[in-house]
Order: sequence, then structure tokens, then C-alpha cells
Amino acid sequence: MKPNDLQGEQNLEKYAELILRVGVNLQPGQILMIESQLETAELTRIVVKRAYMAGAKYVQVNWTDEQTTRIRYEHAPDDSFDFYPEWNARMMEQLAEGGGALLNIKVPDPALLNGIEGWKVSASNKAAAVARQTFQRYIRNSTISWCLVKAPTPAWAAAVYPELPEEERMAVMWEAIFKMNRVDHDDPVQGWREHLGVLLEKRQALHAKGYRRLHYRAPGTDLSVELPEGYIWLGGGKENGSGVYFVANMPTEEVYTMPKRDGVNGTVTSTMPLNLNGRLVEGLTLTFENGKVTQFKADKGEEYIAALLDTDEGARYLGELALVPHDSPISNMNRTFYNTGIDENASCHLALGSAYPTNLEGGTKMSKEELLAHGANVSLVHTDFMIGSAELDIDGELPDGTMEPVFRRGNWAIRLQA
Repeated sequence: MKPNDLQGEQNLEKYAELILRVGVNLQPGQILMIESQLETAELTRIVVKRAYMAGAKYVQVNWTDEQTTRIRYEHAPDDSFDFYPEWNARMMEQLAEGGGALLNIKVPDPALLNGIEGWKVSASNKAAAVARQTFQRYIRNSTISWCLVKAPTPAWAAAVYPELPEEERMAVMWEAIFKMNRVDHDDPVQGWREHLGVLLEKRQALHAKGYRRLHYRAPGTDLSVELPEGYIWLGGGKENGSGVYFVANMPTEEVYTMPKRDGVNGTVTSTMPLNLNGRLVEGLTLTFENGKVTQFKADKGEEYIAALLDTDEGARYLGELALVPHDSPISNMNRTFYNTGIDENASCHLALGSAYPTNLEGGTKMSKEELLAHGANVSLVHTDFMIGSAELDIDGELPDGTMEPVFRRGNWAIRLQA
């Protein structure tokens, strides 16, 4: 399948419709901002066309180019990396304050920053995070609709399908993207509605269980995670501040909530590579005591994790836990995609850094201090890493103190659907 043949063109149009109707759920008269790479221009232009056809007031595309990003790291003066333009941060804030929607189509090359000094990347990421704190609150509180989607690039396709001839990789990548997003269904929008309904049933069933703690066991993993009072299971989609339902990640297979900030103890080992801003981390092991990372190591990219953990105090605590069965659509593709937005939907995962206030009753109205007091973590960063496998067992502690199986051999051990 090629994106420029007839079937490919039809699927691109269907994908764009899904993104706008299910993802950001664009409303007539709304402003849409798209963050996209030059390499994903074909899909971006179709989305822009369809957005205007759907009644968008204005569509702003912020283009990036990975090669110019690398050029900066190679040639800019050292003081460049502590700088982030305030006018750019303010633009994002104005988008949110005006009720706009955000779509992100960027997919970083897993090898983009190979050989670049780690401190430069860490400094640049922190400068951006500090400048965009106000905007990130709009995102984490779901004040506006936002959506992260994927489109193949040659560099990404080469990393995922290195065994294929170069001329075949993009077509196979497109086929995978279409499949995991249900574009191959006769009615993709209806297919997504049914899928979101299944995730809602799982959320409701988990909420009814009222687990006080989850215990993870797998090779290299023995971790106890306490859950705070008032925690909420989410997954699939949610309503923004105006009551418009949107889906923040496409594809999505997870149900997730927040751990209690100081209630994590034990050791956990990652099961998939982590693409950390164009740098790979593999074989990550973290040890927690009363919520805080006290020891860590990695087979590859350990220095990148060290820099991440030093971002701020909250970077050493967990902000999310998510459940995804090993027997699920993306996992069954038996392929590592070197992209967290996809790999996290093939595997149970945890996230270092900030919790989503939407995972806590009344959380979106709480200050930073109030969130911390209620057991939610606060940080400039939010970095997911995958821990799921066919060897993962999870037990849940019920309100009466008894334990029951939640996952066995990587899959659900409890009934979550009618």
C-alpha cells in the first residue's frame, strides 16, 4: 500500500477525518493549531483542507525540520540551549485561552540526536518546559482539545523496518498506522466509537473495584504502587473544559490513573526501548523508596535518564500507571515502533514526572500545593516507559485488604466487560 496510490489516498482522507472528528473533535468556528514536520506534509495538508471544510475559522501550521533541529545542537553557542522564545509560549497560551485545539503530527527519528552532547538536549528541553508551564496546565487539565497522531517518515520507517528494502518501508509503515488506527474498517469513525465504549467499560469496572494498591511482578520487577484517595481511571477520550469529547492519543489502548506520589516502593525494569527526544534508552531499571527513585541503571542511554531525573524534584516520582494487555492490537503486531505514543499502547507502562490532574477528583481545580497534598505528583516532565510483557503479573488490593489477580501472564485476569 502506498499513500500516493488510489487506496492510499482514500485511507489518508479517512485518517484525516478520524483525526478531526474523533481526535481533536474540531468544532465549527474553532481555531486549529498543527505542529508538524516537513516529512509529514502530505497528511498535514489533507488535515488542513478537511479542517476548513469542517468549518475551522483558521488553521495555523507550525512546521519543524529535524535536520535544522540537529544543526542547532551541532553549531549553536552554548547559551542557546537555555533559551526558549517567550513569544512562542505566549502564542500557545493564547490558543488555549481562545478555545482553540492542538494537533501534533511530529514523530522524532530515534537516532536524530546520536552523538549530540546530552547536556544540550536536557537544557533545551527544560527551557521549553519552563516557558510552557502555563500552556501545559491547559493540556494536563484538558481545558482544550488536543491530539497526538502519527505519520511515517523515512528515518522512522528505517528504524522500525530495517530488514525491508528502503523503497518498501514507507508503504508498510503506512499500512501499520492505518491498521492500528482502525482506518481499514468500513466505517472507521463507528469503529472508534465502539472501541472507546469498550475502554469506558474497563474504566468503570476498575473504578468499581476500588483498588487501594497494585503489585507488579515480572523478571526484574517487584513493585508496589499505592493509589491515592479520589483517584480516577481514564482511557479513550475525555471532555474538555467546554464539554467537547476528544481523544488525546491516536492510537490508544490504555486505561490509566495516577499513583500516590509517596506510595511507590520496589524495583521495575523496562521491557521496550524508550525514544527520549531522539535518544534511545534500553534496559532501564528503577528502584523506588517512598515514591522517589533512589537507584537507576540502563544498558544504553543511562546518561539521558540521569539528566531527566535531575530536571526537577518531581521527575524522580511517578505520575501515571497504565494498563494494556499483552494480547492487544498493537502488541500483536510484534514490532517495536521506537515511539512512545505507539509503544505505550502495546504495553503496560508507567510515567516519570507530572500526574494528570484529571485523574484525581477535583484535581483540575487544585493548585500545585493542593495536588501534592492529595498525593499527585507535579513536574515539568512526563515521560512514559514500557514495563509490560507476557511475563507480567499484577495483583490488586481491594478495599477490605484482600488481594486478587488483575493481570496474569500479561493479560487481564478479571472480567471488565459485560
